[in-house]
Amino acid sequence: MKIRMTLLTASLLLAGQAMAKDVPLMAARDIANTTTPASASQSFNGLEAQALSSLRESLKAGGSSIERKHLEKAAQSSTQADSAWLKASGYDFRVKENQRAGIELLSGFSKLPAPVLDLNLKTVEAINLNATESLRHQALADAEGISYLYFLSDALGPRLGKAFIAAYDKGELNKAAALIKATEISTGEAKKHFNYKRPFLIEGNSIHQVPDDVVVKDNKPYAADGGSFPSGHTNTGYTDSLLMAQMLPERFDSLVERGARYGYSRIVLGVHYPLDVMGSRMVAQRNVAHYLNDPAYRKLFNDARDQLRTALEKECGTTLAECAKTQGKGDPYRDPAMKEFYRFTMTYDLPQQQGKAQAVKVPEGAEVLLEAALPNLSAAARRDLMVKTALPGGYPLSGETTDQNFWQRLNLPAAYAMARKAK
Repeated sequence: MKIRMTLLTASLLLAGQAMAKDVPLMAARDIANTTTPASASQSFNGLEAQALSSLRESLKAGGSSIERKHLEKAAQSSTQADSAWLKASGYDFRVKENQRAGIELLSGFSKLPAPVLDLNLKTVEAINLNATESLRHQALADAEGISYLYFLSDALGPRLGKAFIAAYDKGELNKAAALIKATEISTGEAKKHFNYKRPFLIEGNSIHQVPDDVVVKDNKPYAADGGSFPSGHTNTGYTDSLLMAQMLPERFDSLVERGARYGYSRIVLGVHYPLDVMGSRMVAQRNVAHYLNDPAYRKLFNDARDQLRTALEKECGTTLAECAKTQGKGDPYRDPAMKEFYRFTMTYDLPQQQGKAQAVKVPEGAEVLLEAALPNLSAAARRDLMVKTALPGGYPLSGETTDQNFWQRLNLPAAYAMARKAK
């Protein structure tokens, strides 16, 4: 039984709370659906099919078919990722230290009132039950391709996306592939700390568990184990997307929006709540900025970026600026509606708490996230953009500390769009 959006909207009107109504749930669904094989673009759909085919071939690992056990052991091949190069560098990612920082950043979760958590579940049910078949298919591909970078290709546009898949499978991007995956700081410790039950395990829930008829094709209902908050897959999606956006600023906003779209897939499958993906966005943004401000990491990043850009220009047979261009209406991630979708995913229409909002204060070094995309702006100008385009204060997970307030409210695509408009 589907939840009627009018009834859900009525339930959102909690006493004493203001709502974000920029994009209703059903409108967000329709925007997200354009970034699936149901899009109106043949070239984009062809790219999606190529990404899925390449993912399935990688999962087969030389075999004739995919079994569920292949998902459990999935990892980039030695051709795809140069792990030896990364290991030889001796770089220390300080995983435990950054995991503790992530838990502190999300500590406001434990203080959220019951009505917000109730609405958190209702929103999952609404998105999950009203998802189109194409949204479910894309969500399965996103979920079961977590160990690879194929999902990034559709945010690159049909031409550059195909070049990316070809170069990735040839091992021409192997430094970037190794570094990006190593930068995904596990959310496992945070999951243990918050110990929040997944939505499909809540008593009386109406979640539809989606059968896999896309990747493994055994029709087994998709599930997930461990705690729900924050989302590990979304942390992967945002980390990978943010780092690729730094390497390919020609597609900056599309790539950042792909991180949000990846998180949305987790809700479509009914295995995560909006708060789970919102929290992972905060953590991934913080982590990527932290690493990019480390000179030792930056040296590795620059080597990986240069290799990637050289390889993609070779595959494209032209400049990256030309290869990354939008071709007519065949590039859904360049649709202005994706900015609205991104804004929606910053709150998922959860209630804004009334009260005195904190002023936005940009943490030292956070402006690095706009450096590659806006190289001609000073650090001060980039910080100013982050403040001017920040989400209004008071939404869940923001406001407890200066860092929580900033990382929850940071809207990178909006900051980028404001700068581009000013040119």
